[in-house]
Amino acid sequence: MKIALAGASGMIGTALTEYLKSRGDVVVALKRNPDSKTQPFLGVDPDYLMEFDAVINLAGENIAAKRWSDEQKKLILDSRVETTEFLARTLAKTKGKPQVFISGSAIGYYGNRNDEVIDENSSVGKGFLADVCKAWEGAADHACRDGLRIVKLRTGVVLGKSGGALAKMLLPFQMGAGGILGSGKQYMSWIALADAVRVIDFILKSSDITGPVNMTAPHPVTNAEFTAAMGKVLHRPAVLPAPAFALKVILGQMAEEMLLEGAKVMPRKLEKAGFKFDYGNLNAALSAEISGEAASKHLQTV
Repeated sequence: MKIALAGASGMIGTALTEYLKSRGDVVVALKRNPDSKTQPFLGVDPDYLMEFDAVINLAGENIAAKRWSDEQKKLILDSRVETTEFLARTLAKTKGKPQVFISGSAIGYYGNRNDEVIDENSSVGKGFLADVCKAWEGAADHACRDGLRIVKLRTGVVLGKSGGALAKMLLPFQMGAGGILGSGKQYMSWIALADAVRVIDFILKSSDITGPVNMTAPHPVTNAEFTAAMGKVLHRPAVLPAPAFALKVILGQMAEEMLLEGAKVMPRKLEKAGFKFDYGNLNAALSAEISGEAASKHLQTV
């Protein structure tokens, strides 16, 4: 396949590019145009996109890069909605190709749901992240045209040693300073980076998968369970809790929505379609990602 990829430099984008190229696909990274909001990618128009079999959009400002000021929240929203809407409206003008548009979203769509079991049919939640995801997915719908399959990836916490949440947590845990966040009862719906890459590849090849897809492992855990697993895998104590009030003082709204709240999200569409997770067990996923075993394994099996 020939695939256009926005967000190729991110953790998922980098791993996905390596994986797809290793099996013989052509992956072209779309280059950002920082000087224009109406034309966020250089040289991208309907004629250009018709050269590709698929377009994957993973672009967006890192939501955990800094405290959520009003300016940062606007950047988080605009960096997703404006790029997605541009690609979608451009794709709507193509004919015949591409056949699939895979656009990023996140399980933040569901908001804080305590221990409620969530699948792709669950309603949108409340909060900043839910509002961002709703607008983000709405922007993707502008790609609607005959013959174009639109998939919205509602991604959970991606566990990869090279970046994201796991990379930030490794050092504190290795120093014996890991511990539960807040009550520890909030759910964390996660996926190993190696499986996230395989999910996207699976969707590229599955012509019957459309709409929202929960990109999470089938066994979400509470923060307390995740903390215990990290301590076990790293052979370090994990006994230093981070009180909710302290996290809120330091990180503000980001702490509330990203660390102290959660949702128990299940990958029903993927399971129904027959996708098999290599790392459905958290301990195995952490061990494989931290050791680098997962990255080498999924490339060897291409």
